[in-house]
Parts: sequence; C-alpha cells; structure tokens
Amino acid sequence: MTITSPETETHALTSELVSDPVRGYMELRRRAPLVRVTLPDIETPVWLITGQQDAKAVLSDTRFVRDQGKVPGLAEDGPSIAEQMIEAYGLPAEYRDYLGIMVLADGPEHTRLRNLVTKSFTARRINALRPRLERITKELLAPLAARGQAELLEDVGYPLASTVICALIGIDESDVPQMRTWIREYASGDIDLVIPALRNMVEHSKDLIARRTARPADDLVSGWITSGKNDPEGLTETEMVALILLLINTGITPPALFIASSVLALLDHPEQLAHLRAEPELLASAVPELLRFTSPVPMGAPLYATQDLEFAGMPVKKGEAVTSALLAANFDPDAYQAPESLDITRDLGRGVGHVAFGHSAHYCIGAALARLEAEVVLDQLLIRHPHLTLGVAREELEYFDLPGEGRHLRGLPVAF
Repeated sequence: MTITSPETETHALTSELVSDPVRGYMELRRRAPLVRVTLPDIETPVWLITGQQDAKAVLSDTRFVRDQGKVPGLAEDGPSIAEQMIEAYGLPAEYRDYLGIMVLADGPEHTRLRNLVTKSFTARRINALRPRLERITKELLAPLAARGQAELLEDVGYPLASTVICALIGIDESDVPQMRTWIREYASGDIDLVIPALRNMVEHSKDLIARRTARPADDLVSGWITSGKNDPEGLTETEMVALILLLINTGITPPALFIASSVLALLDHPEQLAHLRAEPELLASAVPELLRFTSPVPMGAPLYATQDLEFAGMPVKKGEAVTSALLAANFDPDAYQAPESLDITRDLGRGVGHVAFGHSAHYCIGAALARLEAEVVLDQLLIRHPHLTLGVAREELEYFDLPGEGRHLRGLPVAF
C-alpha cells in the first residue's frame, strides 16, 4: 500500500513486514516518524515508531502509559490493544488477570513489582551462574556432538533457558521438562495448545506457592512469600502466579529463540563466524551485535498518550496508542552505519547500544541473564566445535508466525 498521508492512511502490519528489518520497514520509515498500522486481529490502529531515538524517547516519556485505564478522563471506547490481543487468542476470562502484569503496569505499581523481582537478577547473582551454565551446556552438548547432529531449540536452547529460570523461580528440577513443554505450547500460537498450557501453568504455580508457603527455600517465590508477611504491599497469590508466568515466558522462549537465531546469523555470515573463532575474545561484543541484528522480541508493548501532545513532530491525541518496532529501531540507518550488515566488531556506542531489551523503566529484567546464556552457548557450540554447520539446506528451515511479532524459527537442525 502506498501511504499518501501518514496521518490518515493505515498499514496492515503483516508477518512478512514485521520480519523484514530492512525492506519491510524502509518505506514506513521514509514516510514519517510515526505511521498508522493495524496489528493482526486487532481493530484499533496504533502509531508505529521505527526510529531508534524515537523508540527510546517514547519509552522514557511519562506522558505515555502502558495501562489504558490510567489515561485521565478517557471515555470507555472499547477494549485496549492488549485486551484485544488476549481476545484474539480466545483465552478464557478467568485467566486474563494472570497476563500483562508488570508489562502493562505503570508508575509506583510497576516500580513495586519490578523491585520485588530484580532482587534475584543482580549482576553479582547472574555472574555467579556462569560456572553452572557452562556445566549445563557441556552436559547438553556432549551426547549431541557424539551423535553428530542436534536440533538446537529442542536440544539446547529450551533446556538451558528453562533449567536456569525455573531454578531461580523455585520450580522443582523434576518439573522443569513439563514446564518447558507447556511454555512451548503456550508460545506456539495454536489456540488448541495455548489454553491447556496456560491452565496447567497456572495450577502448577498455585501449587508451588502453597508448597513454598509451608516450606520456604532459597528461591524467588519463597522470597516473595517471606517478605510479604505482615506487609500490606506484599504480593497476592494472583500477582505471584502472574509474575511466575511472566518470568517463565520471557525467561525461556526469547532466550531460546535468540540462541538459535544467533547461531543461524553467524552461519549465514561465515566471515563473521571465522573472525569470532579466530578471536574468541570478541564474544563479549558479538552478543550485543547479535541482539541488535536478531531482536528476539521485535515489537514493544502499546503505550497510550495521556494528553494531546506532539511527538517526533507529529500530533498524537489523548488515548491513542503508540508502539515501537524494536527490530526496525535496531536497523535504523540514522543510528547505525550499514545496519543490514552483521559486524561482531561494531562499536554500539555508550550504554547498551540497542533496544532489543527495551529501554528505560521497562528495560528487560533478565537482560544480563540472556546475554550470559548466549555467551556460554556460542562459545561452547561454535568456538569449541569449529566444524558445526546447518543440518539441512537453508531453504528447508521452518518458521511459525506470532501475531504482531512476525516469523520465528520452528527449529534449527545442525551437524557437528
């Protein structure tokens, strides 16, 4: 569709467009800093941001909120974008209170929830996990290398990510494989799998909370329960279940997909892989560049304007939704030289250097853990196994679509 007026024309944000960081967003970026789009199965149009500076600015702008209900004086005008997305999945009403916590919270409420979670994600605690991550990865890879082949998502990405995040939460080791199955079904986009998986995870979480209430351990859930005793601001059971689901979902699927996408990106760029193998010390700079290049969470959550305002030189009315295409922002030619090129020596500048983990108050709590997992896996998988290749022809790789998020790898077969 040709956009003649960015204020009136609307684009359908298809999976093909969302998944193409260069050609897919190029025309939209040329038209205006903000363009009107619709997400799959969502009627309400939103303003889409494709520039990196604008994406950072909106995520730091207190005139925008995640919770539509906090827009002052906004007349009820149908469900929010998040509610429409939940409706599109066909999720039963009784489970909706468990979705969107912290991601859709603002201000003091968001700060309260975030502070309760970040205690288990300090830099010191995450760095202390490296020996354990290395051991788990070695144990996963040894039989695969002996067999000569593997499917990285099934055999490495999901097992590693789920083992680590479940241990932090307090999920028993014996229950991790089942939780991994449920989260994969939940992330599949297949409603016949999504609803039973969500129901099972909710019930398992309630049971975990009951067991940790009776017998606390050294884990996140026990900490919530202990700190919440006699505290009027302590977490409710519903909030704890919602946070467990959030951590399981964000701590397993995106890191697993990032590991697979990073390996594929390096196999697609053999000169960069050869450079990394020749200089393994570049791994620390390679992972941020791979995060920029793959952006495992390509789209940010909607934000709502709390007043009529001007943003990036364009008028936004009170109550209108704005969202950032994080993948597009990470390929913004105004922010990076030759962004379509993977360069493991790229200087990303001050700070993080990309928006793959979001920005400001909603910056991903598990960012340090995801980086560490990727460093360990890429080191042991690609550097220590110099002959690793794709196990199928490139065109035979399979993908699946998620509404508003584009295409994701269904699996990544490799040969040692």
